[in-house]
Amino acid sequence: MNATVLKFGGSSFLHPEDYGRVAGHIADRLAAGENKIVAVVSAMSGTTGNLKTVMLDVNKHASPSSLDAALATGEMLSACLLEAAVSRLRIPVMSLNAYSLGIRTNSDFGRASIHSVDPKPIAAAFQEHDVVIAAGGQAIDQSGRLTMLGRNSSDLTSIVIASMLGEHACEIYSDVPGVYTADPHLLPEAQLIPEIAYGTIAQMSRHGAKVLHHGAVDYAEKHGVTIFCKSLTGEGAVTGTIVAGHGNTRSVTVSRDAAVLSCASLQERDHLRSLLDENGITAICTDDIDGPGICILSDIDFAMRFIELTGNRSIAIGSRTAVTEADSSELRVHLDDDYERAISLARQIHERMYPGAVGEPFGSRMAKQRSAYSSLLIPANNAPGNVQ
Repeated sequence: MNATVLKFGGSSFLHPEDYGRVAGHIADRLAAGENKIVAVVSAMSGTTGNLKTVMLDVNKHASPSSLDAALATGEMLSACLLEAAVSRLRIPVMSLNAYSLGIRTNSDFGRASIHSVDPKPIAAAFQEHDVVIAAGGQAIDQSGRLTMLGRNSSDLTSIVIASMLGEHACEIYSDVPGVYTADPHLLPEAQLIPEIAYGTIAQMSRHGAKVLHHGAVDYAEKHGVTIFCKSLTGEGAVTGTIVAGHGNTRSVTVSRDAAVLSCASLQERDHLRSLLDENGITAICTDDIDGPGICILSDIDFAMRFIELTGNRSIAIGSRTAVTEADSSELRVHLDDDYERAISLARQIHERMYPGAVGEPFGSRMAKQRSAYSSLLIPANNAPGNVQ
């Protein structure tokens, strides 16, 4: 099938008018001769966290399946808003969510694994529409219940769709044009990486880099999908990084809320580490607490639920900021309970890797933003009529 797959992250939708801006880009691509377009969308920046807060306020022991169903509504709303924006331009468009995308998973709510894909629903939508808007990060299990593919997993949805439609490329848009040697929101001197290998960026993602979801990168490598990391500017789309089969680089990543657990014994810690590794959860051993411990760096919510289900006696004692320095020869993780000190360490490591590096102009003025509209459907705590 001749279709272009684009994915737009939550930072693409900070304001309602941003849906019109993205719709305009889609219209331009069609006018330039592209045949069909699938646009995968994330929720507005900040929405997922708000939805989770409300769910846990209602019931702090809400079932994982209920949480998945609630959190998925953020992407569903985003898909409806972009569909409305594209339709306003008189372009035939249809939006699809978990129940109609053709992606099926197991029942590991919170971070479900893909079991099968079916391109027929999207192919059918293209019979009468030029554009399909897909709600990202969601699917259904074999019983027809909605599942989430993990936090920030709209990337994975876009790669899966590209692969099942027989496309070998996918464009992923965010607030930065590509992958950097460090988070440019934290270190303005970070350097843009023009090309990077699947394994390298997947490792960076598992240790804190936010630009791409590690599951999406793994799936892209397995199915031969090249990822083009882009940003949408006033002058159009800018390509920053191509993720393909080669390209290694040194990098520094920061994971602010890595979970630290205390284990009863070294044997228990090693067993837990093995279990986490088997389930694709990045964790390291640490001895900077009283007794043997373990620090979880990726898929933290899912990991904590998984540990609880195993009956493990580990006790969560807080969080650390993990700073990971990676080069071609080794990987070193530094833990610190002071965030500012951790950022200072990351800056020192990056300076050692790239002496005298100067970042792009946007680096010093860009701040990670949340949409002011992400809580449109959620009443403030002090709003009139709020239930106490």
